[in-house]
Amino acid sequence: MIEETETIDEFLARCSADVEEAVRKAAEAEILPRFRRLAEHEVDQKSGPHDLVTDADRLAELRLTADLATLLPGSLVVGEEAVHANPATYDAIQGDTPVWIVDPVDGTRQFVHGDDGFCTLVALAHRGVVIASWTYAAARDQFATAVRGRGAFLDGERLFAGPPTPGRDLVVATSHPDYTTDDQKRALRALWTDGVAPRPCGSAGLEYLAVARGEVDAVAFSWEAAWDHAAGLLLVEEAGGAHITLGGEPFRVTGGNALPFIAARDAATARRLADLLRTAV
Repeated sequence: MIEETETIDEFLARCSADVEEAVRKAAEAEILPRFRRLAEHEVDQKSGPHDLVTDADRLAELRLTADLATLLPGSLVVGEEAVHANPATYDAIQGDTPVWIVDPVDGTRQFVHGDDGFCTLVALAHRGVVIASWTYAAARDQFATAVRGRGAFLDGERLFAGPPTPGRDLVVATSHPDYTTDDQKRALRALWTDGVAPRPCGSAGLEYLAVARGEVDAVAFSWEAAWDHAAGLLLVEEAGGAHITLGGEPFRVTGGNALPFIAARDAATARRLADLLRTAV
C-alpha cells in the first residue's frame, strides 16, 4: 500500500516484488490450472474467430484488478477485458491518476491451442509515461521486469539487447496477417526486402522480450492497444533498445500514433526499418 507522502518511485522501490507476487498468484490461480485443460464453454469469441477470450483471461484480470488496486490505493486499472466490456475505461490512461495496464493472457490464441507462447503483462503508467512493467511467461516460468531508469531484467539477470549482428538479415516480427487490414498488410510488405527477414508475430509481450534479449532484432506492429505494448516497450527501452513511429516519435501509450511503428534492439535499426515502412505509406 502506498503511503500518503510516498512518490510512485518510492512505492516501486518498496512494492515491486509485491506486484510480481500478485502477477504470479493470478497466473497460478486462474491461468495455469486451465492451460491445456480448457473446456469448450470456457472459450468465447469477441470480434471474430481469431479474437478469443477465455475464463482464464476474465478471472485473472479480475484478480489482478483487485490486488493491484489494493497495493496502490487510488490507482486505476485498464484491463483488456474491462475495456472490451466498457470502452470508456480506456480513457483513464490519459488522466493524472496512476494506471495499471493489464493484459491477463497475451497470446490467448496460443493459450487456447495448448502452446506455451503466452504471458501476463502488467505495466504501471502515470500521465502517459510507462514507469514499470512485469512480463510473466507462466508456462515457461520466465519473469521479466523493468523500471524506468533502472534497467530490464529476466529472472534477475540484466538484459542488454545490443546491436544486430552485422551482415545478417534483420529478424522482424510483424503484426499477424489474421489481425491486419489490407492497408496494414500493404504497409508492412515494405519489410519484405533484401536484408530483412520478417515473420508473423506470436504473443506481442514475448516478442518484445525476445527483442530485449537480442534474440529478435525488431517488431513492427500496426495496432495501438496499450495492454499489448506498454510492458514490452519499457523492457526494450531499458535493455538499450528504441521505438519509433512513422511520425519519427516514440510510441505513445495514450494513442494517436502514426502506424505501423517499430521497436528494435537499437535506435539505428528502428530508424532503418521505419524508413522502409514510410516508402509504402
